[in-house]
Amino acid sequence: MTRIEISLDRQELDLFRRDELIRTYRISSGEKGMGFVDGSFRTPTGRFAIAGKIGNGEPIYTRFNARVPVGIWNPQDGGDGDLILSRILRLDGLDDQNANTLERYIYIHGTNREDLLGTPSSHGCIRLANTDMIELSDEVADGTNVTIHPVTIPKAKLLFVDCDSTLSAIEGIDELARLSDPAIFAQVVALTNAAMNGDLALNEVFGKRMEIIKPNQSMADEVARLYIDHIVTGAHEFIVTAKSKGWIPVILSGGFEPLIRPLADHLGINHVEAVPVFFNEYGTYAGYGADFPTTRNHGKNEIINEWKRATLPARVVMIGDGISDLETKPDVDVMVGFGGIISREKVKAGADVWVEGFAESSIISLLSD
Repeated sequence: MTRIEISLDRQELDLFRRDELIRTYRISSGEKGMGFVDGSFRTPTGRFAIAGKIGNGEPIYTRFNARVPVGIWNPQDGGDGDLILSRILRLDGLDDQNANTLERYIYIHGTNREDLLGTPSSHGCIRLANTDMIELSDEVADGTNVTIHPVTIPKAKLLFVDCDSTLSAIEGIDELARLSDPAIFAQVVALTNAAMNGDLALNEVFGKRMEIIKPNQSMADEVARLYIDHIVTGAHEFIVTAKSKGWIPVILSGGFEPLIRPLADHLGINHVEAVPVFFNEYGTYAGYGADFPTTRNHGKNEIINEWKRATLPARVVMIGDGISDLETKPDVDVMVGFGGIISREKVKAGADVWVEGFAESSIISLLSD
């Protein structure tokens, strides 16, 4: 009787036959930590059973799409993306909280990112080296018991960074308004400033601005370009340094995710927590994610606490220019007020650290803590 025990702390998979340890494999679990919500890109924990073996007999590096072989990956092609290679072991959750695992398509599978094994870096699945994956698949059968043990040792370091007037010098919502009409622009800027200064509740302002603007797809594409064109001096270097020191950068914004995503890609940031916005097939505005946390005050706290539950971080830092960023202070280790674009007195007075640029020693030193 074989069984699998996976430690998210050690980033290792142990294969047992009865009570004898047969082999230990290095793995990568979800970079976003532990979780059970569909679409969260987080690794579920608890008790599971193997509910299907896919790929037996296929060559090493066989690439799967929707569990169907679609070709052979060449290691010389590089490591971009989160490919599913060589073999797949499907997991079925046996506990109430992980009962949706099969529907979430959480697998144990071979990876094109063998260089990242030993660190949480997947989109929620358990990734193995391809030779290891083939060996493991040969050793186990359908129904084999699998236990994924949760993180217990704080290791992750989370760096949350606001986008508008922090990573980029623009306010995306204002730029959408500017592309619309001068009168609309004036209205929206006034509402944005009132929200960022704490004079109006964010949830009151958010819907009003969107109903006034009703942006289309071409306006969104233009603002996405503006975000990149107006990257704040030193931001890219700061993110590179943070990642080299083991921090996980997350853009945490009340802006719109599709507009911010190209900026995140440009800066090498994998994770964007921002508001969804929708367009129909003709590129016409079709609404936004009105229930997304950052559309309301203390919404950033909700997302930070979700990440904290998922990763048990050793350190959490928030950097931003607005009241919604300052609100996170009770839930982070250090709240850095950023005044390089707009200096808001309430934020300056309340922040743990105040900076006006990403090259200042007081912010760089935080990365070494």
